Amino acid sequence: MNNSDFDSYLTKVGLTSKPALTEEGLKALHNAQHRRIPFENFDIALGKSISLSDEDLINKLIHKERGGYCFELNGLLLKTLKATGFDTRALLGRVHLAGEPTGRSHQVSVVKLDGQLWIVDAGFGSHTPRSPLPLVTDKELSTDIQTFRFIETEQFGYMLQVKLPDDNEGFIWQSLYSLDMTNVYDADKSYGNFYVSNHPKSLFVTSRIAAFPIENGIVTIFNNTMKKVVNGITEETVLEENESYLETLRTQFGIKLEASFSDLKPLVTD
Repeated sequence: MNNSDFDSYLTKVGLTSKPALTEEGLKALHNAQHRRIPFENFDIALGKSISLSDEDLINKLIHKERGGYCFELNGLLLKTLKATGFDTRALLGRVHLAGEPTGRSHQVSVVKLDGQLWIVDAGFGSHTPRSPLPLVTDKELSTDIQTFRFIETEQFGYMLQVKLPDDNEGFIWQSLYSLDMTNVYDADKSYGNFYVSNHPKSLFVTSRIAAFPIENGIVTIFNNTMKKVVNGITEETVLEENESYLETLRTQFGIKLEASFSDLKPLVTD
């Protein structure tokens, strides 16, 4: 990332200067991107390929009113972390939300700061950590409205779990993704990105998805259902299948598609 692109990024996410190489600076950088660039897969819904080139990531995520998914969002964040001066590299994780683990299809960054490793993730949809998380095990880690923990497993390495309420007024630990800390190369990212954006059974191929954090909550779209959760209270809206759908993307998520509603692929039905 050159100086011009770095300055454009800072302007895009609302930062007036380069963050310091401190815990506070790391959190400020993550927070700025996470609160400004949405999670979404609408290029896939438009039948477009997902490019991870520097030029395409910068053009789409910085210069346009668009977002992306993990390979894009965390790809851009990794470049910015490096340009800022953080000691960082990419990791690929297995997603465990459906029970059975996926291949290594989720990209995050690991940052080493003053001897402590931090997991930095701005691209995991509705469960995106709202702050970088120190990689420590068996300890509750809180953001403003979330509680996570890492546990260490023999089979998968470090497992990130989120604390969620259950039906009996208690709570459960939902496994999100696992990290085995192995080195990641551009080819690994390309393999994962191609599978996620092209396989007919990939959620990102069969569905329309968006997520955007708001004060004390989050707003999401899954196909034609929009949910706004604030202080634990959920408001649900069914979106019409017409041009008003694109207006909702623009007003609620800051996503401006250079397309018409009819350009979106039809939803996959059983």
